[in-house]
Amino acid sequence: MAWIILIISGVLEAVWATALGKSEGFTKLWPSVVFFGALVLSMAGLAWAMRDISTGTAYAVWVGIGAALTVIWAMATGDTDVSWVKILLLVGLIGCVIGLKFVDGGAGH
Repeated sequence: MAWIILIISGVLEAVWATALGKSEGFTKLWPSVVFFGALVLSMAGLAWAMRDISTGTAYAVWVGIGAALTVIWAMATGDTDVSWVKILLLVGLIGCVIGLKFVDGGAGH
């Protein structure tokens, strides 16, 4: 269950990161509301998952999911250019995140 919560929290990280950019320095109401809501839920989920997953692994997976999805969303919406280099780097990042799931023994909180 901790891994599911961690994955959801990573998705929410991408949501709050994207909303933060759209809030234009918190001058737009709804992106700001989405930012704060997603931020609280994302952090709460990360904290909950870290009860069962080592801190380093949980944080790296959370950041990796959030970063990858934020870039993928930006490319899909046209906010950033798509390139083969970016795609290859994202594949590598996602591969590393998946790899951490398989090598983490849950120890070393």
